[in-house]
Amino acid sequence: MLNASIVLYNHKPSDISVLVRNLRNSAVVSKIFLIDNSPEKNLEFEKFPAVYIFNNQNIGYGAAHNIAIKKTMEDANIEFHLVINPDIGLESEILQKIENFMKENLQIGLLMPKIFSPDGKVQYLCKLIPTPSDLLLRRFLPKSWTKKRTAKFEMRSSGYNRIMHAPYLSGCFMFLRISALREIGLFDERFFMYPEDIDLTRRMYRKFRTVFYPEVSVTHSHTRGSYGYGKLFFIHILNIIKYFNKWGWIFDRERDKINRQIITQINTINRKS
Repeated sequence: MLNASIVLYNHKPSDISVLVRNLRNSAVVSKIFLIDNSPEKNLEFEKFPAVYIFNNQNIGYGAAHNIAIKKTMEDANIEFHLVINPDIGLESEILQKIENFMKENLQIGLLMPKIFSPDGKVQYLCKLIPTPSDLLLRRFLPKSWTKKRTAKFEMRSSGYNRIMHAPYLSGCFMFLRISALREIGLFDERFFMYPEDIDLTRRMYRKFRTVFYPEVSVTHSHTRGSYGYGKLFFIHILNIIKYFNKWGWIFDRERDKINRQIITQINTINRKS
């Protein structure tokens, strides 16, 4: 069984009604937590078949999900927790398939399915551990200048058509094993938004497998909210700085070692196929 959590910020009930219904219709979902970081409480969410928690302030993405994960950890019967964005579309049946796969592969601590945009294009959300240039320089340079580096960073040469190990999986859909979280810890609440998924995947990768599982898929109506120059942009930059202050800017031997291993594995598999 699993619990799921959705973090809200100024969302309308209609934004998540289909997602909540599909989660509720899954045979393996026990509880759904709606963690609301909005400035005002929305009583309509209390009518949902979910546990609604209003924070009365925006405490950040990771900190909000941690509230739900801690409640999941209190229930010894729940093996998994799903961190999922409000803009994800899914069929109820895929959660059973993912849970079955996780139960058959006990070394997996985190799993992400194949993710498509609503127009059917693959979203390249399996990534290497980022360097400062991956997260900062390409933010300001023309795409044509960083195209080759971006393709490498997003592991595009893998084809996104086979199960693989990835050291950075997107926070839009994180299927997590509770026993693994007990060992490596929850989201680092120093990160208000953006790099918390990098940090969690990286810590999980040290002891467990972090897996891309393309046997099932979801859709993600991704909007790159920080790609202007407003408040979100500065939040993004500040949290990226915090991330590299924690893990290292230029000198990060663990990052370099893991990225070399991943690239070698992809190249080896491509030669054999």
